[in-house]
Amino acid sequence: MNSIIIEKIKSDNIISKIVESFDNQIYLVGGTVRDYYMDLESTDRDIIVMDEDAKSFALKLADLFEASYVPLDEENKIYRLVLPDKINYIDVTNPVGDSIEKDLMRRDLTINSIAVNIRSGEIIDISGGVTDIKNKCLNYVNEHNFVDDPLRLLRVYRFQALYGFELAPETINAVCKYSSLIKEPAVERINYELMKLFSGKYAHKALENMNKTWILEEIFPFVAELKQVPPNAHHHLDLFHHSIETVKQIQILYENNSEPVKEHLERIDFGGFPRLAHLKLAGFMHDIGKFSTWTIEEGKHRFIKHDDVGATLAIDYLKKLHFSNKQIQYISSMIKYHIYPSHVMTSPQITEKIMMRYVRKMDVNSIDNIILAQADRLSARGPEITDDIVERNINSLNMLIKFYLETRETLKPLPKLLSGDDVMKILDIKPSRKLGEIMSALHEAQISGDVMTKEQAVEFIKTQT
Repeated sequence: MNSIIIEKIKSDNIISKIVESFDNQIYLVGGTVRDYYMDLESTDRDIIVMDEDAKSFALKLADLFEASYVPLDEENKIYRLVLPDKINYIDVTNPVGDSIEKDLMRRDLTINSIAVNIRSGEIIDISGGVTDIKNKCLNYVNEHNFVDDPLRLLRVYRFQALYGFELAPETINAVCKYSSLIKEPAVERINYELMKLFSGKYAHKALENMNKTWILEEIFPFVAELKQVPPNAHHHLDLFHHSIETVKQIQILYENNSEPVKEHLERIDFGGFPRLAHLKLAGFMHDIGKFSTWTIEEGKHRFIKHDDVGATLAIDYLKKLHFSNKQIQYISSMIKYHIYPSHVMTSPQITEKIMMRYVRKMDVNSIDNIILAQADRLSARGPEITDDIVERNINSLNMLIKFYLETRETLKPLPKLLSGDDVMKILDIKPSRKLGEIMSALHEAQISGDVMTKEQAVEFIKTQT
């Protein structure tokens, strides 16, 4: 196994250059070594320098690679070098307790607690990380490390989401024991780990296991409400498991889709993470409005306007987790319109005009919204939902994606035919809720293609008074 790691180091141009340029005693640690063993590409390299001040050595590396120097934590001497390609970076620090062994024992999981001397290839693995990688197992190094930094509780599930590894029983017990501490870390750190989790292929598995250790409700209080809504004629799962299944189906739809769809969902347009990660979070939250709108009439479960209610509730939850305005707008929009694509494609007569109205309304979020609608459909297979219903719904939504892909290059922003001032002058009204309603109606008429000129816009607003 050592020979594999040595070959990995030799083939890593960045690490090889450090070996050639310095005589220091240096260990490669953490994620890079883990990725070496798992034959994964790694762009972040964590190194521990044993015989020189970390800051001094980091500045030397910055010169060597012409990299940007970023002090991450002066108190604990952690420094980041961002290489010119803006993709690769190196984190430099000194060992905790002036010992590589002590440093490794302070880490979260055994798979992240392996070190390799970049010159000799010597492996230091005192907690069994290599064995756990082989066995696809997640285990803690020391349960007291969860107390030192409770964010490590969430990192357990982040790595399960990324790799699909099983949790060791002792790790599950430890997370249960300390789950109430998860609110102690800064919200920004929790936010980052959540987005890493939803970026993972196995996010659904991680969410299911977070539920078993109570940590899920600590972070997402709405989970308690989801669990109270049982299966019904349209849903074979209770609402909580339907939400997790939706996350799973989004991932499956992404993996089995065309390259244009994959490329779109892989784009990083906001929040520093791909659209796919945000879409899976939206999928997990898409029905949070159902509990407060839940009624049972003649044995039928109804959730009238749960999409609107859920979109509003999501804003508050996401603000508390310090998501950005763009992230909140995207996720809230996905929740608000998660039924919309299916409604569009169940029109008595599906025309290009109907589909064009949809893509004009959803614009760059069209693909995301359609994938969410498909995932929702595939996750609801109650006794009244036949295979034929599901197949027709999925096929019609695929047609809508195809239409969007064929027309997106030709779409131009809708012209602003009338301003708010124009409308107030024409109708002799003042700023009010009514003005907002008229402007919204005008926009919808433009999307539908019913209003295309300024003259038509003037005539249209006169009908709204």
